[in-house]
Amino acid sequence: MESTYQIGSRTFVLDQQKAEEAFAAKKVINGRETMTFNLLPLKYSWAYDLYRSMKANHWEPEDIPMQKDVEQWRSPTEISDVDRWIIRMGLGYFSAAEGIVGDNILHVVRELVTAPELKLVLGRHAHEENIHADSLLYMISSLGVNPHECEAMFEQIETIRRKNEFVTRTSHGLRRDMDLTELENKQLFAKNLFVFGQCMEGTQFYGLFGMILSLYRQNKFPGIGQMFRYTLRDESNHIEVFRNLLMDLIDENPDVWTDSFRRELVDLMKEAVELEKAFIRDCLPVNAVGLSSEEFLQYIDYIADRRLEGVGLEPLHPGIQNPFPWLAEMMDIAKEQNFFEGRVTEYQKSSSLSAVSDDEL
Repeated sequence: MESTYQIGSRTFVLDQQKAEEAFAAKKVINGRETMTFNLLPLKYSWAYDLYRSMKANHWEPEDIPMQKDVEQWRSPTEISDVDRWIIRMGLGYFSAAEGIVGDNILHVVRELVTAPELKLVLGRHAHEENIHADSLLYMISSLGVNPHECEAMFEQIETIRRKNEFVTRTSHGLRRDMDLTELENKQLFAKNLFVFGQCMEGTQFYGLFGMILSLYRQNKFPGIGQMFRYTLRDESNHIEVFRNLLMDLIDENPDVWTDSFRRELVDLMKEAVELEKAFIRDCLPVNAVGLSSEEFLQYIDYIADRRLEGVGLEPLHPGIQNPFPWLAEMMDIAKEQNFFEGRVTEYQKSSSLSAVSDDEL
């Protein structure tokens, strides 16, 4: 079918069949190469929907007051040494981890996908990682923590170093010209999506998320807690971006999804969980008020099973219960007001402000 437009003495003919062929050539990988960034017609509508949701949830660290956090940090009585150590571990780990995620998005995943709408949502994903990294700088400078101490933590605390090495090893091997028509390379890429989306952002971030939000629930560190709530809301979208990418990649390349490859992914999640449990024990070497390391270990098993099931893999602990059901209610940010006298920090653009669903916790 052709559409013909007569404008003055000029005739323009648009060939619909060619346009449809270009649409059919859109793929996660090995798709039509074009410099025109043709978003329309959308093939991966989920990517554009998530992009819009992520854009509507935009927030800036500097708009969140830190006065109460600073007072508590400096107080000799309001905050325990355990509380301070959890915050230090959060600053030390996430100041490195957010940059690792953003670097992998820009220099691996976004370089290898071919559909423009996938590149669009990944660009937003990387931008949000920059915001998260910026929020860490804001927290560190507000509290007056020595930034060199944070750097020393992610280089010298073994459980942080091992967590970072676990994900970067799946990223380094993809930083080269690759023939993604070869099964081995397609599986390397699929593994990267699983490790960063389901193991790292989807599981290994959640130990500290839970600890810091437990402190927030006790009216401790309200500014830091608020930023981590916004970060966790962002992470729920990031997990979904990488989950959908993996599912569509497998749908378009069913040869990737072999029995041995599925076992490899489960083994990677087992490794991620063990690394996270060791890290939790470092974050919480002694129990404190409202903080039990055993509950956080159970929480990570629960979260890991949700991630495995989300990509069609068998859970490691069928029937395990969430020890922190209150987290889902806390993440309903649309109802949020600060615990203290600070103004409401409720970010909303467009028509709605999404909250983390129960399925993400």
